[in-house]
Amino acid sequence: MKRTRVLVLLHPEQMPPDSIKGYSEQDIIAFKTGYDVVNTLRKARHEVRVLGVQHELRPIRAEIDSFQPDIVFNLLEEFHGEPAYDQNVASYLELTRIPYTGCNPRGLMLSRGKDLSKKLLHYHRIPVPAFAVFPMNKKVTRPPRLLFPLIVKSLSEDASLGIAQKSIVDNDEKLAERVAFVHEKIGTAAIAEQYIDGRELYVGVIGNKRMRVLPIWELYFGDAASKIATAKVKFDVKYQEERGILQGPATDLPPDLYKRIQNLTRRICRTLELDGYARIDFRLSADGVPYFLEANPNPEIARHEVFAEAAAYDGMKYSEMLRRIIALGIQRARAKG
Repeated sequence: MKRTRVLVLLHPEQMPPDSIKGYSEQDIIAFKTGYDVVNTLRKARHEVRVLGVQHELRPIRAEIDSFQPDIVFNLLEEFHGEPAYDQNVASYLELTRIPYTGCNPRGLMLSRGKDLSKKLLHYHRIPVPAFAVFPMNKKVTRPPRLLFPLIVKSLSEDASLGIAQKSIVDNDEKLAERVAFVHEKIGTAAIAEQYIDGRELYVGVIGNKRMRVLPIWELYFGDAASKIATAKVKFDVKYQEERGILQGPATDLPPDLYKRIQNLTRRICRTLELDGYARIDFRLSADGVPYFLEANPNPEIARHEVFAEAAAYDGMKYSEMLRRIIALGIQRARAKG
């Protein structure tokens, strides 16, 4: 790939240092994606500029005018502190006619709302756990069809924010308490969905119209107190080591089930209009039903995160993966004229 001018957008707190010497493995979590992306692109001799963005679009316009990038590498997961606003940044980049990496605004909108994505996929006969949404400042009344046990989450936040052992509830009193916790501590509506006791599977996808589905990855919970992806399970390095929590290729899946999950992944991406790169999360029940949990457009792509490890397992080097992500952004822009 020719030498490319790349403007990397990320949250100011994720700005990578020049070197990771002296940082602990736990400290690196905060900026590892930006560090891996920026350093890999620079080693490939691309011209890279990094911009921290949080509250204003004006700095993006100024950098585009002064730097004249060939593409914007969009690593933003939120804007104004709201995950749902990442679609607005993508929309702004669309309006400036600058190529950018990752998902388009419509795909971001359809997938970020956990209730909306589940409704759409249920309509298309994709297995989805039964669920109900509990808005702020309203009495918690469980629909009779929603049976225990349930898992309670924030409707809009991601990265396992607010998910803990107490998120799994088995009666109406605990349900009301956990919904109140989400309302008060996280400040969002809550969603309660049927808890599926089974295996946690992640499937990465890279591509626009033609999708390459990566090998199915699994989160192995080891001796974790509960078999759910809590913030501790995902981000606490010491806890992971103590409990033997690992992630790696999913084993012992029958070939027909493996193929079914990959086909479901393609259908989900088309239904939610995802492009660029994405990760689809499933819960595989004991009777072999893969239930859709959520779609993650623009997921973590640090070198040792699920997406990049699955790509490497599939024969795609990290530098090649980034090259492909950039090429997809440029191809999409060209297709739109």
